[in-house]
Amino acid sequence: MIDDGAEVLARVVRGGVVESVHRGHLVVLGPDGSTVLRRGAPDRVFFPRSSLKLVQAVAMLRSGLDLDGELLALACASHSGEPGHLDGVRRVLAGAGFDEDALQNTPALPLDADAALAWQAAGNGPARLTQNCSGKHAAMLATCVAAGWDPSTYRDPAHPLQRAVRATVAELTGDGDPAHVTVDGCGAPLFSCTPAGLARAFARIATAPAGTAEHRVADAVRAHPWWLGGTGRFPTRLIEAVPGLIAKDGAEGVFAAALPDGGALAVKIADGSPRPLPPVVTAALGALGAGGLGEVGRVPVLGHGEPVGAVEPAF
Repeated sequence: MIDDGAEVLARVVRGGVVESVHRGHLVVLGPDGSTVLRRGAPDRVFFPRSSLKLVQAVAMLRSGLDLDGELLALACASHSGEPGHLDGVRRVLAGAGFDEDALQNTPALPLDADAALAWQAAGNGPARLTQNCSGKHAAMLATCVAAGWDPSTYRDPAHPLQRAVRATVAELTGDGDPAHVTVDGCGAPLFSCTPAGLARAFARIATAPAGTAEHRVADAVRAHPWWLGGTGRFPTRLIEAVPGLIAKDGAEGVFAAALPDGGALAVKIADGSPRPLPPVVTAALGALGAGGLGEVGRVPVLGHGEPVGAVEPAF
């Protein structure tokens, strides 16, 4: 999304001087679906990255996946690779008759620094288990077993699982059939949508009636935010701070969230940096009436290790 109408969403202020800016695309939808706030070009096609995981989980549940609670939240996660996360992935795999050798995601170290240090101190290197998308990949394998599909080719865009995901993306975003498909960082197919469509999808998940796959996903994310992210992670802290919120971050500066009344937002930072997301997202939630998030959204600018400014929303 280069030279496509992005607007300044955040300013980096040091010592009272604007040192740099982050441009991007933002849409905030009211509970009735009307546009409350719009910056940039949120109707342009983009890749939602891991923010799409909640939609992928809906598709998996509809296809027969039998997970709820913390393990369903883990299926939606970009987890930190802390011991509890790894144990959860093993539980999902074991429940479907697999071990971690069946995972086909890209090996990586845990995102959490302490977890990565402990993993390496134990003599381990990058692994599929510790990569942040292993919960999703374990759930994809479990879905294949439940549906009677070949688990060995689950990453193929033509696989029945991925066709189900593609159809669910089209349905929940309202954008129609995805215009583009590529490979995400974890190795799974990645379908395009628009920021506005992503916000609509989150609104539909947040307001879905009990008994639906969407409602199960929303319940899991709301009740188990640590499983969605990890200790100290922004999505985890935000969900803990806002009752009924669902939220998910994605690589390259993507974030989406929705309140239980259907108010929703999606943001894409044009330079791909996650740095401005906390102040931008909390300010956008403030436009929907969710206040008191100053500490959650605070990103200090440091000088000699001390705050000398902050990253501030530009709206």
